[in-house]
Amino acid sequence: MLKERSGSVADFGRSQGLFTQNGNRLIMNRSALLAFSAATLALSGCASIVDGTSQTLSVKTVANGQTLPGAQCALKSNKGTWFVNTPGTVTVHRSYDALNVKCTHAGYSPGVLAVKSATKGMAFGNILFGGLIGAGVDMSDGAAYNYPNLITVPMQPTPAPTSTTQANTSQPTS
Repeated sequence: MLKERSGSVADFGRSQGLFTQNGNRLIMNRSALLAFSAATLALSGCASIVDGTSQTLSVKTVANGQTLPGAQCALKSNKGTWFVNTPGTVTVHRSYDALNVKCTHAGYSPGVLAVKSATKGMAFGNILFGGLIGAGVDMSDGAAYNYPNLITVPMQPTPAPTSTTQANTSQPTS
């Protein structure tokens, strides 16, 4: 016979009909096992709970293969607009839509980039384990998507005025 102290989980389980005793073993009944499994699966698949709807990104600007510090960048999606100076980090709201990035720096042409989001693998698990409602929530609030953790924006120096351009602009026209 299985010896257990009074008030144990096994005593509670037996009194509620969750466990039966077979010799020296306690066996969970099928309906209790099914309920436990369903609860575990339902709580394990939701991207909103695991990662949330926000993501922290690093943004840097480069020119001629070198890091270009001090650019002012605006990141915009259907969920909002965020600002960061490079190199830096910013927390954005996840979305299916692309993140449009525009960086400016004195002496450089603006760097413009559209960063696509990707569907996270756990979003597909949510369809299997959390059902269509959980997947729909994660897709609508953006939790099912990720942007790259590092966004690198290329920038080009603005061309210096040439001597013929300066000569043409300094002469009066008649």
